[in-house]
Amino acid sequence: MFLSKQTKFPYRTLATSAAAVFVVQFFALHSDSASAQMNAQLSAPRSSVLTVVPVNAAPAIPVVAGSSTEAKPLAPVPATQRPAAPAAPFACAAPAELVHLERPLIHTMRHLANGQPLTIVAIGSSSTAGAGASSPDASYPTRLAVELRARFPGREITVLNRGVNGEETNNMMARFATDVLAAHPQLVLWQIGTNSVLRDHPLSPHAVQMHDGIEQLKAAGADVILIDPQFAPAVLAKSETEGMVEQIAVAAKQENVDLFRRFAVMRDWHDVQHLSFDNFVSPDHLHMNDWSYACIAKLLGTAIAEAATRPIAAASVHPAMMSAKPDVH
Repeated sequence: MFLSKQTKFPYRTLATSAAAVFVVQFFALHSDSASAQMNAQLSAPRSSVLTVVPVNAAPAIPVVAGSSTEAKPLAPVPATQRPAAPAAPFACAAPAELVHLERPLIHTMRHLANGQPLTIVAIGSSSTAGAGASSPDASYPTRLAVELRARFPGREITVLNRGVNGEETNNMMARFATDVLAAHPQLVLWQIGTNSVLRDHPLSPHAVQMHDGIEQLKAAGADVILIDPQFAPAVLAKSETEGMVEQIAVAAKQENVDLFRRFAVMRDWHDVQHLSFDNFVSPDHLHMNDWSYACIAKLLGTAIAEAATRPIAAASVHPAMMSAKPDVH
């Protein structure tokens, strides 16, 4: 296991108007510096620690939870009306190698390069739906939409939240046609594994289901990023947790899709950065909270932006990518 059995988990105003104007002017003058800092992070050695620059200038993107109705991007919203990012009592950081996507996002890259609208579907269970967050605006898909819109200003980027509490892999696959494929996404974020572990289900059937589900998503012409379970006390108490995390990693490699290593990122928060579970897990000891959802969205947004703008030599493109269906959406 990642943790020994001896491990114990802890359960547990504004200034004057003149000052506000000064702050706005200060950040406006230093926006180029912030952009340069982000670019430096993306090009830093992968062994370094990635500390994400907060992005507060992005308009909200509508995200529909558990519905098959597509959300449409909103027109730019005045800065004074944009939702503030959740409070950040701790630095949002993770080792760069844990959040690097191994494979370029070909379909996402093509749409961004051509100035076409980009549709992303986030499908999963309660940690996609946003259980543990103070509001739907604090779920990771909502915060991810804000992050990506800030990184690609002026682009039409829609993130659809298709998370449903309590679902397992087979339940999600049963919704693929209506809740995922009907939206014609260029990128699908598939969060899986947690509920199977919590219910002590065997790993073998889950491996077959993952294979079938990934093949369906790839056949539809979408980039795929798998998201593994959360590092939380209720998950760590289960004997199959380590096996599930490994199984998802193997599936990503075998199916030639990307993996966002949420479990490892959150473990780094706890074991290396010494944050207590109370800092990033809800009182139910299972779900994430506003801070951790926002941080995961920042890290994932940075990873997507890099993988969707990565220079690719034609000779180095994987054969599966060369044979991928062209985008016709």
